[in-house]
Amino acid sequence: MPERRTTRSRELRRDKSRAEQVCWELLRAKRMGGVKFRRQHPIGPYFADFACVAKKLVVEIDGEHHAFQVEADARRTAAMEQLGWRVVRFWANEMVANSEGVWAEIDRLLRSP
Repeated sequence: MPERRTTRSRELRRDKSRAEQVCWELLRAKRMGGVKFRRQHPIGPYFADFACVAKKLVVEIDGEHHAFQVEADARRTAAMEQLGWRVVRFWANEMVANSEGVWAEIDRLLRSP
C-alpha cells in the first residue's frame, strides 16, 4: 500500500497543471518565510496539492472541474480538517492571474495561529 501511494504521488507531481507549476515556484525551496512545503503530500486517503507539515497548512489549487465536485471537495476538506490541518483553496485561474495576491494570503495564513 505505501508503495502504491508513493507511485500515485509521483504521478501527480509529474502531471501538474500550469497553476500548480506557478504555485510550486512560490512555495518551493522554503521561499515562504523559511517554511517547507511538500507537493502531493498524503493526508488520510487524500493527496494535498501542497502541504506545510510544520504549520499544518494545506494549499489546494482547484481547476475548472472542481466547480462540478463541490460536495466531494467539501468532504475532502472536512477530512483534512478533522486531522488537524487548515485548508485553503484557490482557483487555478486566480493562481495564474494573481499569484502575488495568492502569495500574500498564504503568507498571512502561515503567520496566523
